[in-house]
Amino acid sequence: MIIPCIDLMGGSVVQLIQGKEKALERTVDEALDMFKGFPLLHVIDLDAAIGSGDNQAIVTGLLKRCRARVGGGVRTVAMARRLVDAGAHQVIVGSAAYSRTGVNSTFLAELVQEIGLSRIMVAIDTKGGNVVIDGWKTVLAQKPLDVIVDLEPFCGGYLCTNVDREGLLQGTDLELFFALRDATSKPLVAAGGVTTLGEVRKLVSAGIEVALGMAIYTGRLSIVEVRELQSEIDS
Repeated sequence: MIIPCIDLMGGSVVQLIQGKEKALERTVDEALDMFKGFPLLHVIDLDAAIGSGDNQAIVTGLLKRCRARVGGGVRTVAMARRLVDAGAHQVIVGSAAYSRTGVNSTFLAELVQEIGLSRIMVAIDTKGGNVVIDGWKTVLAQKPLDVIVDLEPFCGGYLCTNVDREGLLQGTDLELFFALRDATSKPLVAAGGVTTLGEVRKLVSAGIEVALGMAIYTGRLSIVEVRELQSEIDS
């Protein structure tokens, strides 16, 4: 499956380079029009993720108009419950899923009890070979392959972002995603730097879902061709 991303900041849809520099900005309506017909979207509240406010009203409105996984600043069980009640297909949990020494199993166990295993997707964001949290500012000692097994009892799938390639339009690290695919039987979503249709095809062929952002917003990837590939996948 191919999943377009709607990243929210200051009430607008944005794309950032390396999570820092704003490269482009769109309205929510423009993004929804572009992605009409895709079976699932990723909606990420960047303001909530970095602790500079939130776009909660916009997220709630989006969930009435599309099927989506939602993430960004989900740090409490109560917040995850609110998102599910608002219509989120799944909740993406990032920083709160980890402690400084590994997996935050206490929080995740409470989350499973509240919203159920299948509703939880854990983010495994990687930079320089290590897991990063707190808006990609804090580097943990753990590697992605260290945590994916420990996270297995607490989620219905994983979103892995290759931060090193995020927003650069220079291609992604396919081997990273292939290695993670081999380490779990649960759904895996690849994000960060996916630039060409060839990369998308290789990932999908390996049983990996693909989250797309910068490449389709800039036109580097033709939205028409991406739609056609999704139609192939659906059939």
